[in-house]
Amino acid sequence: MRQGGKRKSTVAWIVVWNVVSWFAAPGTLWGEEGSDEKDFQTLVQEDSLEGWEGDTKWFRVEGGEVIAGSLEREIPHNFFLCTRRSYENFELRLEAKLLGTGDNAGIQFRTAKIPDSHEVSGYQADMGTAWDRPVWGALYDESRRNRMLAEGDREVVAQALRKEDWNAIVVRCEGSRVQIWLNGQRTVDYTEPEPQISRSGVIALQIHGGPPAEARYRKVRIQEL
Repeated sequence: MRQGGKRKSTVAWIVVWNVVSWFAAPGTLWGEEGSDEKDFQTLVQEDSLEGWEGDTKWFRVEGGEVIAGSLEREIPHNFFLCTRRSYENFELRLEAKLLGTGDNAGIQFRTAKIPDSHEVSGYQADMGTAWDRPVWGALYDESRRNRMLAEGDREVVAQALRKEDWNAIVVRCEGSRVQIWLNGQRTVDYTEPEPQISRSGVIALQIHGGPPAEARYRKVRIQEL
């Protein structure tokens, strides 16, 4: 009786641990320094955009930091810096901040380049302000369904956001499930209901067209799952 009870308790603990790990494991990492990153690969080199493609008039790299846009002139339309290869299931970690009058950018993933266009089509982990509200950590569908798919609680986002400072962003894609964290707070846990939506594509860093602005991205790294 005693041994059987102990075995049942052990099994129950394992089940609980697995459930907690499924929901919390990515969140316990949050892309912060010092977490286990042995299987992560750096996507941006110290002084090169090797592995990426985009308009170098609007993207440059300095010390491993991608600087998109300009604080001195209007940005004529959206620009995207895209990886040359595609990713399907992964955890993407990076830090980002926005400066200037224009207040909109984002991180594309599972995205396709549109032929003969400056636009891309796919999921975006949004950054900045839109529709008179902060959209940091929201999930937008760029040039496809053209709408927000999921947003975090506004109070949670407001408390987590470090305006004009570096913000840790984590994007995790596993099958139909997409999760986003902003500075350790999960803002999106979305399951794609439409089976025809692609689960693979490039990653792209955006600067939005409009008033002068810079979107800065650093410590961009990825783990394929």
